[in-house]
Amino acid sequence: MFTATKDKALLTTTTGALPRPSWYTENLRGLPLSQGLSQRAYREQHFDCLACHVAAQHRAGIDIMVDGDTRLDDDVAGRSWVSYATERIAGIGSPRVEVPPAGFMADKRPGDLMWEVIETRMTPPVVGKIGAARLELDRAYKTIAPMTDRPVKIGSISAQILALMLADEHYHDRLALLMGLTAALNREYHALADAGAPLVQVEEPAIHQVIHDPNAPIKPERWVEAFNREVAGLRAKCEVWCHTCWGSPAAQRVATREQSYEKALPYFDQLDIDVITVEGASNGGAELAHYGRLISKDKKIALGVISHRTLQVERPEEVADLVRRALKHIEPERLILTSDCGFGRQSMSRIHAFYKMVALVRGANIVRRELGLPEAYIPAADSKLSMVPLA
Repeated sequence: MFTATKDKALLTTTTGALPRPSWYTENLRGLPLSQGLSQRAYREQHFDCLACHVAAQHRAGIDIMVDGDTRLDDDVAGRSWVSYATERIAGIGSPRVEVPPAGFMADKRPGDLMWEVIETRMTPPVVGKIGAARLELDRAYKTIAPMTDRPVKIGSISAQILALMLADEHYHDRLALLMGLTAALNREYHALADAGAPLVQVEEPAIHQVIHDPNAPIKPERWVEAFNREVAGLRAKCEVWCHTCWGSPAAQRVATREQSYEKALPYFDQLDIDVITVEGASNGGAELAHYGRLISKDKKIALGVISHRTLQVERPEEVADLVRRALKHIEPERLILTSDCGFGRQSMSRIHAFYKMVALVRGANIVRRELGLPEAYIPAADSKLSMVPLA
C-alpha cells in the first residue's frame, strides 16, 4: 500500500545506516532497547544521535528520513546489523569464534579486508526452536518520529540473511530454520506498523546472492515463498520496502563483481512489496534496462544514485545524469532516488555522508526542474545562509 510515496515522483532517501558521532560511546550489548533507554547515559546519547541524524537530513533536503540504525552497537564493520537480531531471538545461542565464510563472498583469505570482517562475525548457533524476537522496532520508530514531520523509514536484517549466517544445530534443515525466523520477524514488523510507521524496510532477500550457486539447498521459489511469509499482512498497514545490495561492511562489496541482479529480478518481482531497492551508482547504471524490463509497473524502484563505497562525493551533475538514464527505463512516478546502501558500518565519516546526501538532493532537483516537478529546499545549499559570502 503506497503511503509515503503515493503520487510522488523522484523522492529522495538513503538506505538506513548513518555514521555514528564519535561521542556516541554507549552500546546496548544485548539489552532490550527499552532497557537501554532507561539508563541515563545511553538514553541521552541515543536521543542526541537521532537529533543529529534528523538535522543533517533536513539540512540536505531529504524527503524520507531514516533513523541511521542508531540502536545498533558500534561494532567492527557493522557486525551489530546481524547481532542485534541474533542476540534478541529465542532459540539462538551465544556466538563463537569459528565463522565459515559464505560461499558467495568475494574475498575469503587472510590479508583481505573481508576476512577481518568475517573474523568479527562470530557465528551464533541455533540451539532450540526459534521463538519470540524482541527487536523493539516499534520503540526505535517512536524515538525518532516526534523529531520530524517527514516520513521515517525503519529497516532491519531479514530472516533470509540470518538463515544463511547461523550455525543450524537444532533443525538440521536450512529451510525449516528460515521459516522459523520468518514467523518471528513478521511479528516484529507488525508491531512496527501498528506503532504508526508509514514504511517498513526488510533487508534483504537472499535470492540475488545464492541464485548463482547451482548447489544451493534452497531454490529461488522457496526464498520467494519465505520472504512473502515474512512480510505477510504488512501491506494492509503500511508501505513495504525490500532493500537489496551487494554488501556494505566497511564499504566492501561482499559478492564477486561478476554477479548480476538480472537472474534474480524476476523473483524479486514476485515479492509482496511496494518498493524494491537496487544498486545503480556502484555499477555505473549498468543494469538500468534490466530494472525497467523485469520489475512490474505495480512496484516502485528505489535506485541507488549515490555510492556508499567511495569517499569522493558525487557531483550533482553526475547524479542528474544517472537519473536521466534511469528515466529512459523507469517512469518518474515509479522512481525513488537513494544510496546504494547505508553510509554507516565503518564506511565513511559524517561529513562525507552529509555531503553525499546534499549531492543526492541537488542532483534530483536538476532533473525535477527539467521535468517541471517541485524542487526540494536544501538549507545547506542556500547561499543566503552561507557563513562565507560568495564572490
